[in-house]
Amino acid sequence: MRLALFDLDHTLIPFDSGTAWTRHLVARGALPADAERRHLEFCHQYVAGTLDIHAMHHALIAPLAGVDPDELRAWREEFAQAMASHLSPALRERVERHRERGDLCAIVTATSRLVAEPFARALAIEHLVATEPVLVDGRPSGAIAGRPCYREHKVTRVGEWLDRLGAPPLAACEESWFYSDSISDLALLQCVTHPVAVRPDPRLREQCRIAGWPVLDEP
Repeated sequence: MRLALFDLDHTLIPFDSGTAWTRHLVARGALPADAERRHLEFCHQYVAGTLDIHAMHHALIAPLAGVDPDELRAWREEFAQAMASHLSPALRERVERHRERGDLCAIVTATSRLVAEPFARALAIEHLVATEPVLVDGRPSGAIAGRPCYREHKVTRVGEWLDRLGAPPLAACEESWFYSDSISDLALLQCVTHPVAVRPDPRLREQCRIAGWPVLDEP
C-alpha cells in the first residue's frame, strides 16, 4: 500500500486555517473583535514550540457551545465555500497525482476537525486525521477528545486511523509521503519513506539540509 499524508496549515493552504475561521466567526458575531489577536498569540507560541494546544483549542472552539448545531453547520458550509478559492494550486495538483496513482490520501492536522473538515471536502480528500472536539448534545465543549493530533501524537493518531481502516501499519507501507511546513511534525516526517517539506520554517529547512529531504517552495 502507498500512503500520501498532508499537513493542512501552510502546506495544503498557504495560511492558518484557525485564523481564517476566527475571522469568519467574528464577522458573524460569534467571537469578540479581539479574537483574531488572541489567536495570533497562540500561533506565535506554536512557532516558538511553547503552545498549549488544549488552551488554543478551547479558545477557538468553546464559544461555539452556545450555537445551534444547524446554524454551526451552515457557518461551516459558508466557510468551505469562502475558502475553496484559497487552496494552493500546486499542492492541489500534487494531491491529484497521488490520487491518480491509487495512493491512499489523508490530511493529518493539529487543527480541530470542525475547522479542517471544510478544507478536506473542498479538496475531495475523504480521510481526515485531526484534533477531535468533545461534543455534548452535538455542541462542542471546547475540550479535546483523546490525544490531540499534534507533534509526536500525529504518529499515534495515524496508526490508530490505519488500524480502523484495517490497513497495514505505517512502517509496513510500500511507500509513504508526508508533506509539512513545520518542525513540530518532525516525528511523523521521520516515519515515512518520503518526507517532503513545503515552504518550511527555518528549523525544518535546516533539518532538510542535513537529511537531504526535498523542499517545495511553490506558492
